Amino acid sequence: MKIGPSIVSADLTCLINVVKILENNGIDFYHVDVMDGNFVPNITVGPDFVKTLRKITEKPIEAHLMISRPDLYVERFIDSGADMITVHIENEYYNEALNKMSKVRKGIAINPETAIEKIIPILDKIDFVLVMTVHPGFSGQKFIESVVPKMKKLKEIQKNYNFEISVDGGINKHTIIKVKDYVDMVCAASGIFSGDITENIKALRI
Repeated sequence: MKIGPSIVSADLTCLINVVKILENNGIDFYHVDVMDGNFVPNITVGPDFVKTLRKITEKPIEAHLMISRPDLYVERFIDSGADMITVHIENEYYNEALNKMSKVRKGIAINPETAIEKIIPILDKIDFVLVMTVHPGFSGQKFIESVVPKMKKLKEIQKNYNFEISVDGGINKHTIIKVKDYVDMVCAASGIFSGDITENIKALRI
């Protein structure tokens, strides 16, 4: 199971040191939450942050685009150094965005209230599915346990395709037990950065 810290939730005043700690503890990729205050009710970072992160790590970087027009920004994130880009099935421009991702791994995110059936028509076009176990927008939310059956169903569907399953939202040492059998990738924010980073990462590797 690959572990990707949601790096925007780290102490960004000492980003280089945080990256060193994370990589000394064997993290696999970085998850960058990109929010525009429109598609979701928060504002975070953009392509320039990815460009900065790219300068200090060789690990894969995932840009999770929670923005109204991801199709207009995909190429900027690619140019900034993103290796994976995720857009939401709930976004009306998701298909246009996916069509611009020829140079990176393609991800489709699905919110807690959205049925798995909505993404089935495009599963042969993507590299991973990001299952949201909170409503996107803010770190530190409570894990929505009712999403677990959806993840179990997706795991069954996965046998007929070639995609990985990722999870994001409320993942910590307690909730990882509920999802570990259904996922290939885990994104965590406060579950890594709240408290001792080393101990938190170790607890996720069960």
